[in-house]
Amino acid sequence: MLSLVRTRPFQSGLGPLSPGSRAGLGAAFALLAIVSAVESADGRPANYIALMVVAPFLTAALASWRNTLGVGLAATALGAGFAMRATASTALPAAVAVGCIVLGSAVAVATAAVRQRQAERIAELSRLASVAQQAVLRPLGPQVGTLSVAARYISSTATAEIGGDLYEAVDTPYGVRMIIGDVRGKGLDAVRLASIVLGSYRHVAYERADLRAVVTDLDRAVARSVGDEDFVTAALVEERGGTLTIVNCGHPAPLLLRRGAVIPLEPPAPAPPLGFMPVVRPRVERLEPGDRLLLFTDGLGEARRDGEFFPTADRAWRLLGHGTVGDGLASLETALVEWVHGRLDDDIALVLMEYTGTRGATTVAVPSWEVGAAES
Repeated sequence: MLSLVRTRPFQSGLGPLSPGSRAGLGAAFALLAIVSAVESADGRPANYIALMVVAPFLTAALASWRNTLGVGLAATALGAGFAMRATASTALPAAVAVGCIVLGSAVAVATAAVRQRQAERIAELSRLASVAQQAVLRPLGPQVGTLSVAARYISSTATAEIGGDLYEAVDTPYGVRMIIGDVRGKGLDAVRLASIVLGSYRHVAYERADLRAVVTDLDRAVARSVGDEDFVTAALVEERGGTLTIVNCGHPAPLLLRRGAVIPLEPPAPAPPLGFMPVVRPRVERLEPGDRLLLFTDGLGEARRDGEFFPTADRAWRLLGHGTVGDGLASLETALVEWVHGRLDDDIALVLMEYTGTRGATTVAVPSWEVGAAES
């Protein structure tokens, strides 16, 4: 989920060559050609052939062991050809030079083989990480209930696609419910806690009529799984019949985009993150068709260049108010990456929803925290 520059493993030696392999082979054969030309022009036999040992090492740095073996054989053949011109007084140094080429080629091939195995292992781990990412952060949208929804995960690390930021949207009997959260810390522990929160949310979002009860269940799940200083900030959103209910546990306030205006939906009262027994007060808004809501983690608010923070609220409508919700997030990501010159200090999760209208008269416009009162 972010414009990342990934390290591509070099090829196994079969099929089309990668740009790195072509560069390594080109440099190696250029070196062999230069040494051969100098050796031929020198006139004195076998003075420079030992330099050919560098060619297989150049190949090993970027190409596969098969490519390295081919370059090593070519270097050995050229060296042996020049060594055959040696006189009796230079025969021993020429033979030693050829032996060095053979030994160096063998070492280079072994080195390339080790690098290739490591690259294949990294590629496999990357594939497994992609599978894990899809399991933890499932793709959202394009439609969830009455909402058009899109999500993006922007990683601050080129070697990782997922961290402690989380999001989910589900269509429940109580309306469309969404969560966005941010786990304190980084690394595998953060991923583990994010998966616990999402797993719990995917269950309780269907079981609890009141968003405050969902928060209580999630708080218990976090408290059972972390230490005293660990926590998860989160914002939970419910759309029911055009009524938007938001509860916020220490998370950045969502932004409501309406007719060119950007409105931060701050909670009525602050509440601590999950893990610290938050007592939340819902904020309720009536939605209009075409309204958009941006949910984000604090990495967006902390993105800066030269000490100047990215002006999210000032630019939100121009970036997010056009095209589809997916187009809007793409524009925001492009502007953000350009602002920070491609260097982010923290991961960012983004969810953008658009309210398209009610599904019919059967939907009751009552927020979840009033369901019990309405039924009594």
